[in-house]
Amino acid sequence: MPSLPTLMTEIAITQPGGPDVLQARQVPLPQPGPGQLLVKVEAAGVNRPDVLQRRGLYPMPPGVTPTPGLEIAGEVVALGEGAQGFSVGNPVCGLTDGGGYAEYVVLPASQALLRPRGMDAIHAAAIPETFFTVWANLFMMGRAKAGETLLVHGGTSGIGSTALMLAKEMGLHAVSTDGGPEKGTAAVQLGAEFSIDYRTQAFVPEVMRWTSGRGVNLILDIMGAGYFEQNLGALAKDGRLLLIGFMAGDTVDKFSLLPIMLKRLTVTGSTMRGRSTEEKAAIARELHALVWPALSAGRCVPHVHQVFDLDQAAEAHRLMESRGHIGKIVLKV
Repeated sequence: MPSLPTLMTEIAITQPGGPDVLQARQVPLPQPGPGQLLVKVEAAGVNRPDVLQRRGLYPMPPGVTPTPGLEIAGEVVALGEGAQGFSVGNPVCGLTDGGGYAEYVVLPASQALLRPRGMDAIHAAAIPETFFTVWANLFMMGRAKAGETLLVHGGTSGIGSTALMLAKEMGLHAVSTDGGPEKGTAAVQLGAEFSIDYRTQAFVPEVMRWTSGRGVNLILDIMGAGYFEQNLGALAKDGRLLLIGFMAGDTVDKFSLLPIMLKRLTVTGSTMRGRSTEEKAAIARELHALVWPALSAGRCVPHVHQVFDLDQAAEAHRLMESRGHIGKIVLKV
């Protein structure tokens, strides 16, 4: 059993606002409860929900730490009563319920996974939030299968890059919308068959050209209201629209229900934060069985755009909000 400190550093949201409200502070070391692990954090992923939480737009549920940080990689240093499947010293990555921007974090053992073989902490920390989200929405709720066509909005975001890699791994044909030639080139390298530059091209005609007028089977959408009607137009019969973000708004003023009915469309939406521990555990099991072998073989490895020190969390958030990154942003602890 390693000797553990009584205090640790975490990055707190001192009040809702801009990046500068993220401030380091000393707090007591958390203790793992039943079924939980205490992990010494080596790296933590930065995600758009962290930004929304910092702005006061996506608060943690009651009883959950308000410290941001939804995914980490590190070493198990203590186990709570009944925690199974791990030992002290195991290198893990996992989906937290918050608190990842810190030197130590507790998380349910069911939301942790042994790091893929040969993967360092920086890349492992870039896996859980986006891989859990994409897998749950695209493959569990969306029932995506090999041979189907997929449109990914924002193909070089953390979510988008993960979706493109997993789509290619699972035999789907994917295209993406991206902001400019540099991001378009990156999207193709990640797995898109081609990129649609949303700054200069309308995506519905491009999708229809690519699919010979049929439309795509699935759309993974981080944009929300601003793309809603176009998304309905770009879907094929029995298509599935998977809503996981609202960067272009969360309210559609009015739209016709006719396309949904005539094309038998399915529209779903979800957040990871609203899922139970049991639901997250089910996602983890599927990822371990179906995706971990690819990661251990060196495929689908997250593209890490930039690494910041923990005390540079504000700078990491500024980069996230600039949309200038390709792939993931990670904090090194």
